[in-house]
Amino acid sequence: MSRLRCCRALLVPLLAALLPGVALAVDTLRVLAWPGYADPDVVRIFEQRTRTKVEVTRIDSDEILWQKISHRHAEDFDVFAVNTAELQRYIAAKLVVPIDLGTIRNRSAQLPRFRDLAALPGVTYDGQAYAIPYTYAAMGLIYDRRQIGEPPASIAALWDPRYKGKVLAYNSGTHNFALAAQKIGAASPFTLAERDWAIAVDALIALRRNVLTFYSQPEESAELFVSRQAALLFANYGTQQLHLLRAAGADVGFVLPDEGALAWLDCWVITRGARDKALAAAWIDYLLEPGPSGLLTTRHGLANTRVQPEDHAAGDRLAWLQPVESVERRNQLWERILSGYRASRVLTP
Repeated sequence: MSRLRCCRALLVPLLAALLPGVALAVDTLRVLAWPGYADPDVVRIFEQRTRTKVEVTRIDSDEILWQKISHRHAEDFDVFAVNTAELQRYIAAKLVVPIDLGTIRNRSAQLPRFRDLAALPGVTYDGQAYAIPYTYAAMGLIYDRRQIGEPPASIAALWDPRYKGKVLAYNSGTHNFALAAQKIGAASPFTLAERDWAIAVDALIALRRNVLTFYSQPEESAELFVSRQAALLFANYGTQQLHLLRAAGADVGFVLPDEGALAWLDCWVITRGARDKALAAAWIDYLLEPGPSGLLTTRHGLANTRVQPEDHAAGDRLAWLQPVESVERRNQLWERILSGYRASRVLTP
């Protein structure tokens, strides 16, 4: 037996003893993550514990995430983070697999509402758990106190002509049609009636004309807010952006609009093409430990599932994300709006 093979023969049983339930069948874990979910120092500790390598690919929109984990790329990643509303189409397309809850021992330290998976919409299917809650946020409004004296009360502030050229909004068709639905008073931000589409398109064209620009990454939004002296920001990443702006010295406030703030719950899931599902589960379990979970809050300003935030928003003002009537239609129309199409051309098939 060669020295390399001999060392590996001795190492694998040792690691198996240190990490119960983890079968080290591969030496690279392929992770797809949002900003702040897999920082280099967090990754390094997991690599040292498991003697594996972690390859992290970062994404900044639900649309790009879907492209990465579509049928054409279903074998390219092992584990990824997704919000509960988006998760539904991954389950329906059989792109993710159930998780053995017995391998996620740190679930016992999560807050009760996150341990009760059956009570969380979209996390279970056919009696099996497909996702483990990780972090969540309310998408409120961040405003510059020097330019806006009174906290904005309504989502309509994004359209206020007083802030023309001083508004930053998130680049997403799915979320922006939800904002438009709130603006026009639609029955639901997630299911537009046929009569609402034209009105929503008009509203988003008006939003495009009022904003300074649309951002994708939280760091990008903070840099633009400070350098371009923006007055108002739709905070898709919630308190993570508030944290970044305050760290940059900005005098900003955070408020939830009267219409109710859209809110997301991100979970870790395991892909159909995961090469080592036990290693993927070990990654999820590790991130629920006090260290990685605490860094979500102290470093990035995100809520974690172990500790109740002191200033958590009232539940009746949160509109938790739900699957929308047509992701494809929203994104197609949004691309046309963003490209400068007139309303009549946006809606032309």
